[in-house]
Amino acid sequence: MTIRLDSVSLRLGDTDVLSDVSLDLDARTVAVIGENGSGKSTFARLMGGLVRPSGGSLSILGLDTARHAAELRRRTALVFSNPDAQIVMPTVAEDVAFSLRAERMPPAEVRARVEVALERFGLTSLAERSAHDLSGGQKQLLALCGAFVRRPDLVIADEPTAYLDARNARLIADHLFADAGHRLILVTHDLNLAQRCETAVLFAGGRVAVVGEPAAVVAEYEVLLRC
Repeated sequence: MTIRLDSVSLRLGDTDVLSDVSLDLDARTVAVIGENGSGKSTFARLMGGLVRPSGGSLSILGLDTARHAAELRRRTALVFSNPDAQIVMPTVAEDVAFSLRAERMPPAEVRARVEVALERFGLTSLAERSAHDLSGGQKQLLALCGAFVRRPDLVIADEPTAYLDARNARLIADHLFADAGHRLILVTHDLNLAQRCETAVLFAGGRVAVVGEPAAVVAEYEVLLRC
């Protein structure tokens, strides 16, 4: 994956949200776990270029996030726990097409890309439906569809299954883990889901507590939870 952080810190207002974070990750799928307030969601926002570090250096996909912010945004896609925050257009097809607005593609190519993406996520029959009238699971599929239609190199998913039932959570997870040429950073409280990743990072108090094989990192986390 080629993610490198060297002594990265992030201060928001009067709070040090991340402190002295150093990581060197090259796995295709990375789970990020930890308690609420541990810094894991802020880490995801940092990876997606939504916030900038207050100190240290950060490189993602070989790109310096300070010097190549626009290129990084082009190559990454973010998926959040609440899909309503990502749905902006009236219909399903229009919302997926909206994700390609910055690509400056001919209309025919946009339509073709949207059709392929809708088919992949099982949304073809819903193409003309109101995007805001979908079920929770369908909305999260739409959010994924809008992310993947851009063919990103890196997908950053922050609690993408948090509000879903077991069936829809499994469906969303399977799409995220599908080997479609993308890398994945998955922030999750679902420890079984975390263990599907190749590497896991445990955050505690805004710092990296443990990095390594997911089962071992989850075991360390469970020990901390019992303390």
